[in-house]
Amino acid sequence: WLLKRPADKGKDQTYFLFGLTQEQLSRTMFPLGGMNKPEVRELARKHALVIAEKPDSQEICFVPDQDYAALVKRRTPTSVRPGELVDQSGQLLGEHPGHQHFTIGQRKGLKLALGHPVYVTAIDPATNRVTLAQRDQLFKKSLLANQINLLTSRPIEIGEPFSCSAKIRYNHQPQPATATLTAASEIRVDFDEPQNAITPGQAVVLYDGDVVLGGGWIEAAS
Repeated sequence: WLLKRPADKGKDQTYFLFGLTQEQLSRTMFPLGGMNKPEVRELARKHALVIAEKPDSQEICFVPDQDYAALVKRRTPTSVRPGELVDQSGQLLGEHPGHQHFTIGQRKGLKLALGHPVYVTAIDPATNRVTLAQRDQLFKKSLLANQINLLTSRPIEIGEPFSCSAKIRYNHQPQPATATLTAASEIRVDFDEPQNAITPGQAVVLYDGDVVLGGGWIEAAS
């Protein structure tokens, strides 16, 4: 079974679906895959469905105020605690209320006046340290991902590179890359051009045109 990108690329959900198994795909239907959102709304109006005018959902529905760190603190009160903001050499720049408040590439909310813009380039949950640097340090050309799930039937051998395109977040356009399976559950992805804010913990999903080859969870970027 193949998983393919839909006609409406702006509503493509395949980035979240790479983990499906062949057995699950065999029992799954995507009846809206060939339609765009306006066509779906018109169909809903035609059948007098109350959801025809329902606004598009944004972000995560169970975090209505979008304060993710507050949700984490409510669920695990001892995990969100103050830590250090440092530069790439480890020099102390300031203090933060908890690393859960930050994401790779973030610029706003740092509450620092350094005379030039800085961005979050690394987050270390073990030490509760957040590293800041200038924007050019966000661009990386390679990543390593684990917990790989391959959906393609084409043979992919360990150690043999293959061409593909890859997404590193939901709203990221697939970018030309070369991928190499380095172990049964680990893959290296080398982009043709450096990519902005490759983030450990997020997914990387590989494509051959509109066909999803598979994906995994980003462990590191370089």
